[in-house]
Amino acid sequence: MSEPSIELKGISKTFGSNKILDGVDLTINLHEALGIIGPSGTGKSTILRIIAGLLEPDAGEVYIQGQLRERWVDDLADPMGIGMVFQNAALFDSLTVNENVGFLLYQHSKLRRNKIKELVNEKLEMVGLPGIGDRYPAELSGGMRKRVSFARAIMSNPEDPRANPEVLLYDEPTAGLDPIASTVIEDLIRQLQAAKGGCSTYVMVTHQDSTIRRTCDRVIFLYQGKVQWEGSIDGIDNCDNPLVRQFFSGSVKGPIQVIA
Repeated sequence: MSEPSIELKGISKTFGSNKILDGVDLTINLHEALGIIGPSGTGKSTILRIIAGLLEPDAGEVYIQGQLRERWVDDLADPMGIGMVFQNAALFDSLTVNENVGFLLYQHSKLRRNKIKELVNEKLEMVGLPGIGDRYPAELSGGMRKRVSFARAIMSNPEDPRANPEVLLYDEPTAGLDPIASTVIEDLIRQLQAAKGGCSTYVMVTHQDSTIRRTCDRVIFLYQGKVQWEGSIDGIDNCDNPLVRQFFSGSVKGPIQVIA
């Protein structure tokens, strides 16, 4: 069996008096579509930020391709690239689509502007948005802004292959979208997994049932800071874990505490 792309061991994180993560172990394998699910406020997005290196845990270790991560945030030095798609797309309103997608290349490479624009156009083609590079985020629909953020997340740098994303982290990519727009985004996520220049390994945080079932192969259920259940998509409907059953039924009755 090949070495995991990313491995979390005993990860804990506390904000104030609130312990969000409590000794979480997590393995992400190459070419895997992993879903992290559970009620709101249980640390799912926190895990993504720790994986991305944007947030340092209070305890525990993160291994990237078998190497222990020792530096974080601005001093990050991982052996492979990790891209992140934020819930609200996180585009710069004052920049064009071209400038948003190519932001890191414009800021941190010596590539000519016409070369960067060519690379941006390739990524926009991949997400089904050719010819919109001159538009601003305010001119785009919610679904289009999501796709632009996908293009930015998979942007590669020919000058630095180590910076090219090999793992994508999706934080609620279908949040706020209507069912049809959600289906478009779900299909795109799977297309990018299979496409050359896309990303075959990803982690998905979502509450949406269709997104879980259509974009994930394996899921972990997070509650009260711990992994409470792990299994395949096919195992969800046959699972006897009361937390999982309550979550997917939407019932207010069960072990998951409902905050009024």
